[in-house]
Amino acid sequence: MLICKVTGEVVSTIKNDRLQDYKLLIVQPQNLKGDDQGSDMIALDIVDAGIGDLVLVNKEGSSARTLLDDEKIPVQAVIVGVIDGVEIFENDII
Repeated sequence: MLICKVTGEVVSTIKNDRLQDYKLLIVQPQNLKGDDQGSDMIALDIVDAGIGDLVLVNKEGSSARTLLDDEKIPVQAVIVGVIDGVEIFENDII
């Protein structure tokens, strides 16, 4: 799973029939400090996320297909949640 920021939308007049009911968004992976990390990617949106949202992305093709209950859907990354906040707790090592 990756924490990503939604940076854009993909608009297409023609797309695979299995993708017709879904919105495609451009997401930028983030590290825990909120800095960009790695290359952006296209993710299928199943939670109605929007531009600027911080989201949780499942980036594993077989898990995405299982989640969508469609073994033939051409997808690798799926937005599975909108993140309201992130808290990081530091543990002291003894």
